Amino acid sequence: MSHSLFETHQKTLEAAVEAIHKRDFWSPYPEVPSGRIYGEHAKKEGWAAFEARRNSTFSIGQPAGAGTVGDEKSPFGLELNIRYPSPDLGAMISAASDAAAKWRDAGVAARTGVCLEALDRLNKRSFEIAFAVMQTTGQAFMMAFQAGGPHAQDRGLEAVAYAYEEMTRHPTVATWTKRVSKTDSVTLEKRFRLVPRGVAAVVGCSTFPTWNSYPGLFASLVTGNAVIVKPHPRAVLPLAMTVEIVRDVLSDQGFDPDLVTLAVDTLDKPITGDLVTHPQIGIVDYTGGTEYGNWIEQNAKQAIVFTEKAGVNCVVFDSVSDLKAVTGNLAFSLGLYSGQMCTAPQNIFIPKSGIKSGDAVITFDDAAAAIVKALNWLLGEPARAVEILGAIQNERTLERIESVGTSGAEVLRASESVAHEQFPDACVRTPVVLKTTADRKDLFMREMFGPIAYIIATESTDHSLELTVEAARAHGAISCGLYSTDAGVLDRGVDVLTAAGVPVSCNLTGQVYVNQNAAFSDFHVTGANPAGNATFCDAAFVASRFRLVESRVQV
Repeated sequence: MSHSLFETHQKTLEAAVEAIHKRDFWSPYPEVPSGRIYGEHAKKEGWAAFEARRNSTFSIGQPAGAGTVGDEKSPFGLELNIRYPSPDLGAMISAASDAAAKWRDAGVAARTGVCLEALDRLNKRSFEIAFAVMQTTGQAFMMAFQAGGPHAQDRGLEAVAYAYEEMTRHPTVATWTKRVSKTDSVTLEKRFRLVPRGVAAVVGCSTFPTWNSYPGLFASLVTGNAVIVKPHPRAVLPLAMTVEIVRDVLSDQGFDPDLVTLAVDTLDKPITGDLVTHPQIGIVDYTGGTEYGNWIEQNAKQAIVFTEKAGVNCVVFDSVSDLKAVTGNLAFSLGLYSGQMCTAPQNIFIPKSGIKSGDAVITFDDAAAAIVKALNWLLGEPARAVEILGAIQNERTLERIESVGTSGAEVLRASESVAHEQFPDACVRTPVVLKTTADRKDLFMREMFGPIAYIIATESTDHSLELTVEAARAHGAISCGLYSTDAGVLDRGVDVLTAAGVPVSCNLTGQVYVNQNAAFSDFHVTGANPAGNATFCDAAFVASRFRLVESRVQV
């Protein structure tokens, strides 16, 4: 099998492997949507390509059932009306299994080269993918471009790099000699064959369909497994385009494109349960809500399951050196994509006696007011606000926003609608900020997905940390912010929070936010609390997708 694609992209792979060991900033895929980088007319061409998808049938040439399906609605108000092949799981799994042998036997270099080429082609179409992500998830354009394009590609490449290291860690052939007496020895030639687990199912989420799916997709594919991609019914197009591109690369290299197929369902006729529990599914990657993630963990017994679910993310205030800088940073985190990120903060714990800032004490109410003031400034200009907030994707999120106002907490800042000049029918809402006390766990000790934040009065910083740990252990946590000018408090906080499996960001005030995780450096979800059982990415995320099976011949 030719290794030309591997050689073409080898320097990128080597740099990615180096990056996962150094953990410094690195990316081969530029995150700036610039015409100087992606082509002078790339944005215009990307929009035209997206527009051509609307009111059409997405033909992919894979095994399919009768008719078409489609359930996507744009949070920005555009009519999408895209139809996809109706899934035939039996035919898809059978085709995937038939295609897998040649893919397995092609070897590590050939598979790695194909995956690297697919990522390169995805990068070249980042604008088209960005518009698909934007119009299905409600992300504003800049986030859709970065998170849906280059950052997602980073995560896919990171998985390939980890998998390449694990697949090449051991020799494929070894000569083993043992002396059994003074004059005699026995020699065995040992061969170690990489055997994939089988067909993988990647279950996408509605909010970050590419960023959350690329790690599992590329980790399974590069390790020799066929993959069935099952998008969330509300966000199909970005993953349909991804599958189309990967299939094109496979075909170009002489592989059966049915190694990667697309299984689309609807909200009223879901197929995920049947897919993930199918006897021939050996791997499941799931991103989404906790309840269904727990069901998959408990019921997909025939497969190895990787989950990234959700949690209750907290921020602990102890003391600050610059309250304006702190609240500005936090306001952006609360507003970014209207809190529809699994890393978005929800509970803000502040001692009821206040927090220190130098020699002064800022009262609880003044600290809370400063957070609201920062949000008011950040979102005060509608043109700026819509580019931060994006649009609300799910009507249940809107219902949740409305319901919290009558829950018993004091509303410090009501959620407001914001007009979007470009998309008049967009559903854009600002965060609602509520004030309550630590004894009202019924309100805040649960995930409240969307632009909802609680500012909670606690007895002390230690009490705040105790509540954060309790939330993480009971419900999971994917991010946590800690603010203190006391080194002892920081050390103690980091100790107790990381012991609970919670990643901690300390004293963020600049252009890095608690919501954000960078490929090749940050481990997204720890697998050490109920927010998920896996990490994007580490060796454990890839190594169990294959097994090394040995044969021995006496020489």
